[in-house]
Amino acid sequence: MSDATPQPSYEEARAELVEVVRTLEAGGTTLEESLALWERGEALAKVCQDWLDGARKRLDDAMGTDADD
Repeated sequence: MSDATPQPSYEEARAELVEVVRTLEAGGTTLEESLALWERGEALAKVCQDWLDGARKRLDDAMGTDADD
């Protein structure tokens, strides 16, 4: 994602990812469309993982624990 585009919320990214997966599973897209959807899905999955990692860090920080324990 570029800096000019604001990062979607976790919920927005997850909802779009669900739609991407549904579209891919339904089939009927060209190879080029499928590749573009796959790439978008990978980017959305990274956004979701970044949100989850950030949430885990905040919880660990709040509890005073080390994530490596």
